[in-house]
Amino acid sequence: MAGERVDAAMARMFGFSRSRSAELIAEGHVVLDGTPVAKSERVRAGAMLEVEIPVVVDPLAVVPEIVEGIGIIHDDDDIVVIDKPVGVAVHPSPGWRGPTVVGHLAGAGFRIATSGASERQGIVQRLDVGTSGVMVICKSESAYSILKNAFRRREIEKVYHALVQGHPDPHTGTVDAPIGRHPRSDWKFAVMSDGRASVTHYATLEAHRFASLLEIHLETGRTHQIRVHMSALKHPCVGDLTYGADPTLARRVGLERQWLHAVRLGFVHPGTGEPVSYESPYPDDLANALEVVRDAH
Repeated sequence: MAGERVDAAMARMFGFSRSRSAELIAEGHVVLDGTPVAKSERVRAGAMLEVEIPVVVDPLAVVPEIVEGIGIIHDDDDIVVIDKPVGVAVHPSPGWRGPTVVGHLAGAGFRIATSGASERQGIVQRLDVGTSGVMVICKSESAYSILKNAFRRREIEKVYHALVQGHPDPHTGTVDAPIGRHPRSDWKFAVMSDGRASVTHYATLEAHRFASLLEIHLETGRTHQIRVHMSALKHPCVGDLTYGADPTLARRVGLERQWLHAVRLGFVHPGTGEPVSYESPYPDDLANALEVVRDAH
């Protein structure tokens, strides 16, 4: 190999692609006779080529760990129902290095269904990292199949409470507006004419000076659906700065995330065939913010 380019020599020795060799060189993992090299440099007879191959961590690998704040609402042979705190993703995804629900279940010794992609086995629904509340994970393969189809057929009762700015008019209504990825922000969504069909039903529970507490029933389950639809109505969730909420109001009520909580989940139990319903109380930050709004005059 004397006289060959360093990247070509590495490709022959290690079975790398030339582009992978170039990446290792650019990252400073390759030295020739103790000196860092450029990929176009040539190897010499008798020279010492040293290559450090870093361990590549799979960003989608499930890391077992106990996550503080995750509560177990119900557990049986078919399902486990949890109370998910804010700041926890349901499963690993590219770019997310924080705690996950599936990681907690693995760390706590729960056996969940193996159906689905490796990083989200047993997962039939998701909640945003910034949304807290009740959700179900499947433990048996039959439960996964039954509940996956039930979600697809919209047979699941999904109830959220949201504290939104102002007072929606009418006080009770339905938002039927397709949602797609935001044209200028990959991490946001928006009402788009070519988006996916999205239907949100809402009813006002409490109307206060600055905000209204809504009960929301989801007919579909699009990413950020409630946040996008409330923003489209010009009544964003309190604290949801991503979708146009007032930062002054967010500071006033002490919120660092959107006021949105999955309060109830109802479905036919995949094992018993009986209807079941599970609920989650407001976490402290949302409860405190609501009290501030109730006390405002």
